Amino acid sequence: MDQNFTRYAFTDSVKAVQSAQGSRKAYARAECSGDRYRLSADEIHFVEKRDSFYLSSVGENGWPYVQFRGGPPGFLKVINPETLAMPDFSGNRQYISTGNINAIGKVMLFLIDYPTRQRLKIWATADVLQLEHYPELEAHLKLPKYRARVERLLRFRIQAFDWNCQQHITPRFTIEEINALDL
Repeated sequence: MDQNFTRYAFTDSVKAVQSAQGSRKAYARAECSGDRYRLSADEIHFVEKRDSFYLSSVGENGWPYVQFRGGPPGFLKVINPETLAMPDFSGNRQYISTGNINAIGKVMLFLIDYPTRQRLKIWATADVLQLEHYPELEAHLKLPKYRARVERLLRFRIQAFDWNCQQHITPRFTIEEINALDL
């Protein structure tokens, strides 16, 4: 099964630009780098430590939408090496991501660790799950010390992932990370 990020990212127009700019030959090798849709221990550890990520979706009108998602570290949980899930907390009640997922179901998760300048891109198909239909998953995703109301669950079936380069990431630190430093 050929399922790595190049299948989704390297469209004909992208390959044309790569050819024009001289990077196509190098990236053609990436297309043969094997399947990258099952998370290894490195990706699992990275995902489980995140307290936020960016979620992009596309509406029926073809326009992309990007939303910040946050919670306590580990609110985005690894269910298995091919599946992630999270509680969907109540917010501003626009429901743009929810509607886009219901309509199209294709998303990208962009996870970044600013202090270490690492980022992970995950292509996925997503499902909006109603709490009453998934009590076991809801219990697994429960965050007893976090005071947010969970409206529904989001499940992400990983199609591909790729680690992105560190170039141009400015290190940023949370208050908790600064307080933990032994200065």
